[in-house]
Amino acid sequence: MVRRFRFGLLGLGLAVALGLSGVMINRAIAQMPTEHYLAANADTVHWGYFSQSLEPKLTIDSGDIVTVETLTHHANDDASLMVLGDPGAESVFAWTSDSKGVDRRGAGSTDPEVYETGSGEGAGVHILTGPIYVNGAEPGDVLEVKILDVAPRPSGNPEYEGRTFGSNAAAWWGFHYNDMVEAPNPREVITIYELDATETEDYATALYNFRWMPQTDPYGVVHEIIDYPGVPVDPDTIDKNYEVLEGVKVPIRPHFGVIGLAPKEADVVDSVPPSYFGGNIDNWRIGEGATMYYPVAVEGALLSLGDPHAAQGDSELAGTAIETSLTGKIQVTVHKQSDLTGTILEDLYYPLLENDEEYVVHGFSYANYLEELGDTAQQDIFGQSSVDKAMRDAFRKMRHFLMTTQGMGEDEAISLMSVATDFGITQVVDGNWGVHGVIKKAVLPST
Repeated sequence: MVRRFRFGLLGLGLAVALGLSGVMINRAIAQMPTEHYLAANADTVHWGYFSQSLEPKLTIDSGDIVTVETLTHHANDDASLMVLGDPGAESVFAWTSDSKGVDRRGAGSTDPEVYETGSGEGAGVHILTGPIYVNGAEPGDVLEVKILDVAPRPSGNPEYEGRTFGSNAAAWWGFHYNDMVEAPNPREVITIYELDATETEDYATALYNFRWMPQTDPYGVVHEIIDYPGVPVDPDTIDKNYEVLEGVKVPIRPHFGVIGLAPKEADVVDSVPPSYFGGNIDNWRIGEGATMYYPVAVEGALLSLGDPHAAQGDSELAGTAIETSLTGKIQVTVHKQSDLTGTILEDLYYPLLENDEEYVVHGFSYANYLEELGDTAQQDIFGQSSVDKAMRDAFRKMRHFLMTTQGMGEDEAISLMSVATDFGITQVVDGNWGVHGVIKKAVLPST
């Protein structure tokens, strides 16, 4: 569903009260950004991949504002809390012995004679709303995505009215998985959290946890581990432990794990490893008040959002954040290549975050793994990542930012990085591992 809003009676009344002429009113209306609404349902999402061939679900102009619904791919960890009674979620997660609401889930094969776990083989897991085509966006430009608001999506189940839930999976792809000390070892554990949908509280609490047990999906495939997105958990097969993290309050900082544009190097690209086009960066700072900048690789940019989180620590160590469904309000602006010189976007080739106090560059084990690793990049990246490679890339990007946009020499930039830049581990679970560099605006000469 797409809804559009324009100038409105309030704005028109104000213009009349100010004595503006008809020409001036029309000019004011023309300059007002159009507001759009993009709901999340089986017709407006793509699951587990980016593609330059996807049909846009919304077309906007530079400067427009879009309210975007996003769904967590972990909602079926407890469908009664996160799917039931929510028409959009129900349409996406629909799965019977005959069909699925969204069939392709990942960047792998869709040939039933080839795949074993499901269409797409789980190589890519995130439910992404979009893509959004931005008029005027061309390769070489930079797309600005300003996050104006982020709100939790309440449960659609009348039994849980006014409540919101999320899921954290300590899974096989987590950094911890082969380094556990308690039996059974190894194991995958799901923890279900609750947060206040009214936003009067700013924390989440654990509701219960359970160990993953083999789940049989509606097609009859048995999933011994969490190997395919959206597998419904049968509550009769698990033991819920309600005595978990008692007295612990987790501060919520709602954000999008994935905001990204379509890359140019391949037609269907796994949503898991992040890269120059953004994607699954998993930085908790990409929430309300943040502005993200991405280099545009294809016409129209093809912007998608998803992987909504309620809370996450740097590293996302166990495999996921508190995965929950969110609705965001964003403003999207195109910065033309010819206008970038002398700005913080000059020669930008990586995702850049800006907020009121700081700039954040994002480094990865491979700055552009699709190009660097060749034809088998989407398979090889998962065995090639390391924190030291990501740190090296983050250093190079921060050096570039300081030398290019702040006019510093290399020696100056290196000194400032050592004494005033904070480098942290963004994530070690997304195939292409991430390190971010944070520099406060207050220390820079242009501030």
